[in-house]
Amino acid sequence: MHTRSPRAATREFDTRHFRQALSQFATGVTVITTRLADGTFLGLTASSFNSVSLDPALVLWSLANTATSMPVFSGNSHYVVNILSAEQAWLAEQFASKKKDRFDGVEYSLSRTGHPILVGASAWFECHNRSRYPEGDHVIFVGEVEHCEFTPQAPLVFHSGQFLAPSK
Repeated sequence: MHTRSPRAATREFDTRHFRQALSQFATGVTVITTRLADGTFLGLTASSFNSVSLDPALVLWSLANTATSMPVFSGNSHYVVNILSAEQAWLAEQFASKKKDRFDGVEYSLSRTGHPILVGASAWFECHNRSRYPEGDHVIFVGEVEHCEFTPQAPLVFHSGQFLAPSK
């Protein structure tokens, strides 16, 4: 029998403190890319990426409910998760910006479904948009990996609010 654990009556921290504590967990950095109905591309930086399952091959990432790109990513059948390499911090910044054309000056190729794969990425995963789970102020996207490739190289790491230089 499974019973629920009691919840704390109050939290002993605020959102700022929680965010600072989370920043102590070093993460890789990804750019999630997709194609819009008019043929243009959309991409955004995300550090909330994890593997879920090997069989079937599943990964997850999350997006804020308030993101203007939410309708696109919720409605599209496919997207590509690009894992950035150590030299690609500029891409993480560009795809996190409010720039109208985040693909300006970015080299990419196209996946078999026509979605952007960033040149120089350490790895990429072409995903079918399998499921979405609203939780708190984000939606968790679970993608079923249909194709992936990788080139072993130093990863881009984000920790305590900054990109870390690769150790030599």
